[in-house]
Amino acid sequence: QVQLVESGGGLVQAGGSLRLSCAASGGTFSGRLMGWFRQVPGKEREFVAAITWSGAITTYADSVKGRFTISRDNAKNTVSLQMNSLKPADTAVFYCAATQPYYSSTLSLRENEYPYWGQGTQVTVSS
Repeated sequence: QVQLVESGGGLVQAGGSLRLSCAASGGTFSGRLMGWFRQVPGKEREFVAAITWSGAITTYADSVKGRFTISRDNAKNTVSLQMNSLKPADTAVFYCAATQPYYSSTLSLRENEYPYWGQGTQVTVSS
């Protein structure tokens, strides 16, 4: 069983940057796909970005492509999301998620394939 804890959220002006981090503990980290999702109250949670266990392959939602970068450090059991050029539409609770340790190089955008979730961190972008 792996536990995930996000940090780095906050309030930022449009055009600014934030870096979210997710620390994993309690289980194998390196073999898992890691993803970031976000949710606005009243809306379904949506995929943001994902990274393979090796870090070699990443994918992004079209809405964040070119602005957000996902990365991971398997030695430190962390995954990060660098968010640049933030927009008010990025305001949401951001969640870190992990799959089982499949050592897969096939990325998943579906949240039901991520059984482990953090508690979320609020990101608010003011106009």
